[in-house]
Amino acid sequence: MCAKDRGDRERPVRTLVYSGPWQMDVDERCVPQPGPDETLIEVIATGICGSDIHGYTGDTDRRTNGQIMGHEVVGRVRAGGPLEAGTLVTVNPIVSCGGCTMCECGETQSCDRARVIGVDPALHGSLADTLVAPSRNVVPLAGDPSVHHGALVEPLAVGYHALMRGNPVDGDRVLVIGGGPIGQAVAIAARRRGLTRVLVSEPMASRRTLVDALGFATTSPERIAADIPRVLGDRATLVVDAVGVAASMSTALTHSSVRARIVLVGMGSPSMPIQPYDITVAERSVIGSYCYSTLHFEDTARWVAQGRPELDLLIDHTFPLDRGAEAFRTVAADGSRNKTLVLSAAAALEDIPTIGGPA
Repeated sequence: MCAKDRGDRERPVRTLVYSGPWQMDVDERCVPQPGPDETLIEVIATGICGSDIHGYTGDTDRRTNGQIMGHEVVGRVRAGGPLEAGTLVTVNPIVSCGGCTMCECGETQSCDRARVIGVDPALHGSLADTLVAPSRNVVPLAGDPSVHHGALVEPLAVGYHALMRGNPVDGDRVLVIGGGPIGQAVAIAARRRGLTRVLVSEPMASRRTLVDALGFATTSPERIAADIPRVLGDRATLVVDAVGVAASMSTALTHSSVRARIVLVGMGSPSMPIQPYDITVAERSVIGSYCYSTLHFEDTARWVAQGRPELDLLIDHTFPLDRGAEAFRTVAADGSRNKTLVLSAAAALEDIPTIGGPA
């Protein structure tokens, strides 16, 4: 059912709809109505995720014609749920069953029936002016954040969960392989955890410059052997592979210590050869990491809500929703882009800077 305004007329809202590889269209639809235990959110901004781009270009089959994508979101409560209207929020996009063993302990990402808003075609995403989400997934941003930083909570939570999956301890020597958005999130997570010896390996010079600006030491694949002793003092005790291809896993095994923990969060390849002796003889542990637990998502939301000016460095472009198709084309064609935000109608009411040129 569509919402009505005071004149009892239907009020359409804009949506950005995936219409096939390299095709996005702005469409108007009725304002969705929240059901029981749901919240209607006025979307402010949505980050374009790498998985969205892979679906947009047709590289994967995880997007369907007519789908509304988007799961990295910040907005304000409009109606429904326990939070007051106007509350600044983000959304944990993992919709789980709520009753299984994994859900009961907060590991909703491991629920057998979990679905992801903006990925499952039946769960409309946030590339729209409004979004309906289960109220239990709506997370307040109580503090003094820069509003648009709320759209970074989801990718930052991916990096935080990946680091925590490695059971970090004081004194760990951390190697992050891949300096893209998730690798950046891992490095930031290491600093949140109080770890000071962190090295990020990234082949792209522009991304190394960004990571340098965030305050982390960087290296390239060609220089990693020389830079590890200089920066870390010895081989890494904790490695997070944010790339997920054969070469990055080989790097992780080569440059990690005996009994190192190697966390695989990157999904660059569906399969890869592996060197079993490098795992068994040195008793290294290879640990998978997927999305985030409820605790790690909410911890990250609280951290962002405290106000983190350095997060401005992560966002390189903003586009209004009516130029969303251009935003997707630009990100897909330019692999050097970091994080692009699509701004919905409510962004006009917020103090959000234009980033990357006039929008």
